[in-house]
Amino acid sequence: MAIPLRADFNAGLVRGLAKRSKDGPQARRLLALAAIYDGATRTEAAKIGGVTLQIIRDWVMRFNALGPDGLIDRKPPGQPSRLNDVQRQAIVRMIESGPIPAIHGVVRWRLVDLSQWIYEEFRITVAKQTLSRELRAMGYRKLSARPRHHAQAEGAIEDFKKKFPARLDEVAREKAVDVGKIEIWFADEARIGQKNKITRRWAKRGTRPSAPRDQRTASTYIFGAICPKQGKGAALILPACNTEAMNLHLAEIAKAVAPGAHAVLLVDQAGWHLSARLFIPANITIMPLPPKCPELNPVENIWQYMRDNWLSNRVFKSYDDIVDHCCYAWNTLVDRPWKIMSIGLRPWAHEF
Repeated sequence: MAIPLRADFNAGLVRGLAKRSKDGPQARRLLALAAIYDGATRTEAAKIGGVTLQIIRDWVMRFNALGPDGLIDRKPPGQPSRLNDVQRQAIVRMIESGPIPAIHGVVRWRLVDLSQWIYEEFRITVAKQTLSRELRAMGYRKLSARPRHHAQAEGAIEDFKKKFPARLDEVAREKAVDVGKIEIWFADEARIGQKNKITRRWAKRGTRPSAPRDQRTASTYIFGAICPKQGKGAALILPACNTEAMNLHLAEIAKAVAPGAHAVLLVDQAGWHLSARLFIPANITIMPLPPKCPELNPVENIWQYMRDNWLSNRVFKSYDDIVDHCCYAWNTLVDRPWKIMSIGLRPWAHEF
């Protein structure tokens, strides 16, 4: 006997659902079932749907069990995963700890290396594509690592972040200004020269794209500083990194500080940043970052953004050409205050 359709629908309601449906196969199946509600035979419904009687029976069963949603094609579940939760946790621990070069023969995990480790550990063969899906499902992505100095003191970054609000209070008391009037600036220098970098670029898979590369050595320096909270910056293009250049940069930063405000300028411990021969403007206080902790300075990320977008993959004709491109890159950056904010804002410096 034919399986009856569920009684909470009728022909008019099912045709209305077919009319509103944006899924073509679902609409066709709904119209075939609407004909059955109208009294058509299953053979006539099969002709409307362009299928066999067995498939009409399958549609009826899916419709009775799940309603109209049961007539939408779904991706088949595929084979069950070969990895269980215990094995997944072992993979997570191995990724987090990283490979041991002397044992695993690599300094970073690739999918092919992890597949080999899984086979040696569990005797399970997992394809690279399958392993990639597993890692993504666990929240892992292939990301660029941030540089960390090999001789960095343990806990130096955490201690600096923890004490930073108290140090701002000290500056506010010494300079007799309200803490809310203090602008937090970060400064650093970048060398830009003819011996330039080559960045990643879009290209067809399987090809090896090329980019121009110069071997000449003319170069200059960008002395750059940003105030992420205000989205502003101050920079000079100078021929050398020394105390005289830093004095010029401090004067430029002082002009950019808002009237009545005081700037706390965070810099690394390069000699020209802390020299006794510096002429520090009255509206600036220099605060050194811990040694060997470049990740505390967001200007490092500013340099990467500028190189990736404006200063790499180029051949500079002369020193003046380098200076012109550096000026263009910095001026383009400061015209995008939202970009300075998105790159430079740090919770430990701006959200306490």
